Amino acid sequence: MALSLLLMSTGVLAADPEYYDIRYKARLNPEEGTAHVSINLEGGELPSELTLHINKERHLNIEGSDELEVEGEKVVWRPKGRRSTLQYDFVIDEKKSRGRYDSRITDKWAIFRSDKLIPPISARAPKSLQSRATLEIEAPEKWNALTPYVKDDSGIFQLNDPGRRFIRPKGWVIAGHIGSRQDIIDGTDVVISAPLGENIRRQDTLAFLSWTLPELKKVFPEFPQKLLIVMAGDPMWRGGLSGTRSLFMHADRPLISGNRTSSLLHELVHVATGIRGDKESDWIVEGIAEYYSLETLRRSGGISERRYHEALEDLAHWGSESPNLLVKRSAGPVTARATVVLHEVDKTIQKSSDGKSSLDDVVKILATERGEITLKKFRHLAEKEAGVPLPQLERTFLEGKKKP
Repeated sequence: MALSLLLMSTGVLAADPEYYDIRYKARLNPEEGTAHVSINLEGGELPSELTLHINKERHLNIEGSDELEVEGEKVVWRPKGRRSTLQYDFVIDEKKSRGRYDSRITDKWAIFRSDKLIPPISARAPKSLQSRATLEIEAPEKWNALTPYVKDDSGIFQLNDPGRRFIRPKGWVIAGHIGSRQDIIDGTDVVISAPLGENIRRQDTLAFLSWTLPELKKVFPEFPQKLLIVMAGDPMWRGGLSGTRSLFMHADRPLISGNRTSSLLHELVHVATGIRGDKESDWIVEGIAEYYSLETLRRSGGISERRYHEALEDLAHWGSESPNLLVKRSAGPVTARATVVLHEVDKTIQKSSDGKSSLDDVVKILATERGEITLKKFRHLAEKEAGVPLPQLERTFLEGKKKP
């Protein structure tokens, strides 16, 4: 009792958090190709200022019940009183390179990312002020909607983002006339969903994950407890795209390619790690995803040791086309060489530590911390596990200027 009084008198005890509610609502309009979005705040105290970092070509007709400043790609919203509302129209269709969509709405379905629908938002508020948030998707009659969040009895998604005081939705959304398959795999609630009428291998994908996901989770024990995999055919992007607790995969992508890699496992590693590279470290992000897609197949028995090493040899040959890894975007030959470099790093860590450590220990730390990764940080973590310098991570070697 005396200790409690002392802590209170010295201000050590933090004040109990005060909550306000954020209600996100998106009304899908297939005829116009848009979603009408409203963000409603309500509580005894609201943030004094919120800054939205919008895409001027997709976030249109922005209005609010209180003071707004719209300047370029930044919107400053200053709520007043106990309630405040901001609303806008969001253009859903968006094409990546080669004319393929990574966001699309038709008269039968819609696929998009909620963290594009709701742009990044920074809030100015006391540290004791925290949010509770929900997302409602209003769609045409007989449409269903899925996100990586739990839906309550009234069909509203209950958002959660531990550690964040201002919560906004993240991850993939699919809505419309859709079909789904669901199973609990090693403690993760996995849902495979796609538009009806397309040749989608929902059950095959669940079966594939039933023997690969448990092996992946040994490396990434903090893997999400809920996973949404959205699939569709043309004209969607012919590859995979990861998101928070979710990913998109084109229906034509094989579960295991002829070169023994797996686009699905590659994207699942992205979901597991949640890391991004700085201007020269994207090779680390993509290399980890490709290396652990291969490792997961090997460790789970999906490919033999011989096939595994053949895959590494093929990647080494391909990677020779791009000797410099320190580039802004890692793809193709860069990712191939990055995968081989990480394999060599892994072998060196295991050998120098007498098998007590491996690259697994490094990526577990990255997946726990998440966020941005740099070469300096990665090298520090890897050499700490190895107990010796790693010539494979020297800048001159990564730039292709010398051998390790």
